[in-house]
Amino acid sequence: MRTIQVSEITENIKEMCIEANHFLTEDMDKALKSACDTEKSPLGKQVLAQLQENLTIAGEDMIPICQDTGMAVIFLEIGQEVHFEGGLLEDAIHEGVRQGYIEGFLRKSVVKDPLIRENTKDNTPAIIHYRMTAGDKVKITVAPKGFGSENMSRVFMLKPADGIEGVKSAILTAVEDAGPNACPPMVIGVGIGGTFEKCALMAKEALTRELGIHSTIPYVKEMEEELLSTINQTGIGPGGLGGTTTALAVNINTYPTHIAGLPVAVNICCHVNRHATREL
Repeated sequence: MRTIQVSEITENIKEMCIEANHFLTEDMDKALKSACDTEKSPLGKQVLAQLQENLTIAGEDMIPICQDTGMAVIFLEIGQEVHFEGGLLEDAIHEGVRQGYIEGFLRKSVVKDPLIRENTKDNTPAIIHYRMTAGDKVKITVAPKGFGSENMSRVFMLKPADGIEGVKSAILTAVEDAGPNACPPMVIGVGIGGTFEKCALMAKEALTRELGIHSTIPYVKEMEEELLSTINQTGIGPGGLGGTTTALAVNINTYPTHIAGLPVAVNICCHVNRHATREL
């Protein structure tokens, strides 16, 4: 049994909130730079160059890469041989987010009640997802999610008879309806199977998968590649101003489902697709 003080969780989450809001992951940075080289539209190239300039300024001056610093989504994979001490784990997570957003001078975008709309002033509470795993490690992923793209996400409760073509159609519908509102070039996370809430969670988690790493299921890998190609032919383009780079990746996760259902969730993320991962 390994003991971890919850204060260590707080400190890491604080740092990760700041890191994710100021710097792209290596795979995202590489994908955007590659898009600058391959974009066919002159206006699209100009938009991508401006995005690159924004990222450079953000890194040099420690300014957030997007003014919407998001609602903090936290994924924790906890080894069952880990024991936490020093307080409640969930309190420690929220405290890490609070400290990160205050000390990092990040925009506080969370309201206490969805209808009364009073700001919590520290960007808490976070959205937390736990998974128990083997071993004595803790893997933390912090993924601040802005709502320009979040609002464009969809869940489709398809019929089994809709099949793979129905799934593709649903994903394309979500992307085309999102258009410029999701700040393209987008990363598109998809969850297929499970239940209403399971497919949405899979779609959210798919956004944190490294770009260029495909599903190990052959037909799913083919779907990812086909959909990315089709989406980049829609003409939406960088910033929604036209071009050949509408999406940087389509990441699909699947799960067993009921004989009567075919749930599909599409969680769209903008061109920054922020996340940071650490293992303790």
